[in-house]
Amino acid sequence: MNIEKRLEELKIILPKSSPPAGAYAKAVILDGYAHLSGQGPRDNDGKPLTGQVPTDLSIDEAILAARNVGLYTLVALRDAIGSLDRVEQVVRTFGMVNAAPGFTEHPRVIDGFSNLFIDIFGEKGRGARSAVGMSSLPFNIPVEVEITIKILAE
Repeated sequence: MNIEKRLEELKIILPKSSPPAGAYAKAVILDGYAHLSGQGPRDNDGKPLTGQVPTDLSIDEAILAARNVGLYTLVALRDAIGSLDRVEQVVRTFGMVNAAPGFTEHPRVIDGFSNLFIDIFGEKGRGARSAVGMSSLPFNIPVEVEITIKILAE
């Protein structure tokens, strides 16, 4: 499957890459795996989206924020491996939600990220996953997601 064509079919336009927010690599390629640092959601101007779920953002808004994180993750992945056609299998996703005390819908929020990958890559976009709540996230972003992907050799 040609992933660029799949993105066109789904009418998905990937955003511009954003720089790391600290002293780390956005992606590390090691032994056939791409390990991507946590990404956060951004608005159309590239500024971080902010807020706690569900205090500042509704669950539906948080799901869209998680999908947005997926778009930035795809950009970082493509920058690191050259082509999204090299994705062999999503191995593990770790999703974090900036959650108010008592909030329990973390998996539903992170589905915004996971469903994007499944829509694009099919079953190879579905991997093991954790979805947890945090008392805060960097810059007060609502969602952050890390991912590990098995990649095909060049």
